[in-house]
Amino acid sequence: MNTLDKPILAITMGDAAGTGAEIISKAFVEEKLAERCRPLVIGDLQVMQQAIGFTGSPLELRGVQSVSEAKFEEGILDVLDLDNIDLTKLRLGAVDAMCGQAAYEYVKKATELNLSGEVDGIVTSALNKEAMNKAGHHYDGHTGLLAELCERPGATMMLAAEKLRVSHVSTHVPLVEAIRRVRPERILKVIELTDEAIRRLGVEKPHIAVAGLNPHAGENGLFGDEEITYITPAIEEANRRGFHVSGPYPGDTVFFRANQGEFDATVAMFHDQGHVAAKMLGIWKGVNVTLGLPIIRTSVEHGTNFDMAGTGKSDPRSLIEAVKLASQLAANPVTSSLS
Repeated sequence: MNTLDKPILAITMGDAAGTGAEIISKAFVEEKLAERCRPLVIGDLQVMQQAIGFTGSPLELRGVQSVSEAKFEEGILDVLDLDNIDLTKLRLGAVDAMCGQAAYEYVKKATELNLSGEVDGIVTSALNKEAMNKAGHHYDGHTGLLAELCERPGATMMLAAEKLRVSHVSTHVPLVEAIRRVRPERILKVIELTDEAIRRLGVEKPHIAVAGLNPHAGENGLFGDEEITYITPAIEEANRRGFHVSGPYPGDTVFFRANQGEFDATVAMFHDQGHVAAKMLGIWKGVNVTLGLPIIRTSVEHGTNFDMAGTGKSDPRSLIEAVKLASQLAANPVTSSLS
């Protein structure tokens, strides 16, 4: 494949005191990810160099000041180092406002490059919530942060783990708050975004299942008020518009059936529904996709990986899967009514 045929992905280093840099340095050697994309790391050159020392990676690093300077040569990882970030007092494994600010600046820069068309997609390494909040950036989940930076408040998140795809109507909110947000127009928009994302992954007409809020939703004709008032009308309208949507079903039922291959994706009503599915099915390392935006976030055991900073032993699998998925999405644009 010609280098120019591959999408340019901006890959953010994440929290500089964590393991993001080490995971990046391992991932691009273990799976030859540069064969899938043209990677541009946004982070700190010295921290990346230190990470290579920890992991023993044979990669070379080259500092660049812009996307146009990147050469994307084999065995060399281009690093866009932001001059306004000073990490000279970095302490590995420390929850530090300095690192939270750096992580925010990396994501902000990646978003700017994406919106300007200089890169085709974004992969973010793990962000530390405490560090971000210490830096003054309210962070209750990457979807809200990225949607805010992209000025796309209607964006939603999809947990992608192996063949399971679970979309979320809302971000990190409890059930009582999720119920308040569940309205037909919001559910319909998530269905449209999910359909677009799955088509970009090569499925011609995705079969999407919608989870209800009632534990018995749809079984033996039992529906709660939310299903009758909000969810069912959205499903009916989606099918009128030509989508292939079923439900609502009980959450555990829809996730199990999706994992068996009956559905290509599921739409969940609130954040915890999606993560319960992953845990229920024993899937621990997935990636999160911000639907409507070409952004993929790695999903790892944050605490464990943060504690392992400086050991070079963190598992790069999540980043590997995120880059694969981001490359596929970026390389297959789909024209939708939401563009």
